[in-house]
Amino acid sequence: MKLIRCTELYFLGTWVKKKYTEVVNLLYDGATLLLGDAQYESGADLSMLLIEALQKSSFPVADDLIEKVGIIFKLMGYGSLERIRFVHAALQWTRKNQGKSKMKLHQVLALVLWQEKNYADSRYHFLRSSDGQGCANMLIEYSVKKGYRSEVDLFIAQAVLQYLCLRNKTTAHAAFSAYTSEHPHVESGPPFSQTPLLNFLWLLLLAVETGKLGHFTILCEKYQPSIRRDPCYREVKAHSLSSRQEYTHAAQ
Repeated sequence: MKLIRCTELYFLGTWVKKKYTEVVNLLYDGATLLLGDAQYESGADLSMLLIEALQKSSFPVADDLIEKVGIIFKLMGYGSLERIRFVHAALQWTRKNQGKSKMKLHQVLALVLWQEKNYADSRYHFLRSSDGQGCANMLIEYSVKKGYRSEVDLFIAQAVLQYLCLRNKTTAHAAFSAYTSEHPHVESGPPFSQTPLLNFLWLLLLAVETGKLGHFTILCEKYQPSIRRDPCYREVKAHSLSSRQEYTHAAQ
């Protein structure tokens, strides 16, 4: 009897999973069809139902589902309230599998927003992803099209410091390396003889990697004129130092 019961439960679980798959596919197809036909309100309703179905299902937060969320996001009206609600719900859904899944969704959203030339929002999502290369490429375009030559270092500096605040030193390093090596208006380096702020970032990343807080403090004092060019640096720098101290204590 126990074997029969286990067999029944197995087939029941398989049937439920199959039905959920059908529901997810149906909602996705319906949402993309309506949104593609500019029926945004109805399409948004089905999109929210899709996220609700994913939250209630036992499906893992897989890359193919995240890509579908990205396609729906792209089809939604730019800057619409429905789009904001959808993103919030989708990010809540990725909490089922913290870490890489949430970062992957942020990357997908960042790429869509970059295509729309919404650089500020794209930057927000890149900073919460692990795509340092993508972030650097977007910032290069942003800098060239919207910034002044004198601000070339500020674009990457803000990103690097905020990555460090979010305890993502690997992506901070990747973004810095890609930006400084590929930006058409950045001199070859390191070191960067014409751009003190880039030198500061380069040395800061080395200090963070080695955990030498004394070096961090000395760097901040030495490069204070460069750091003060943007008012947000003081707060971000303080946060970076606090995070670095927590890393060090955790390792002891």
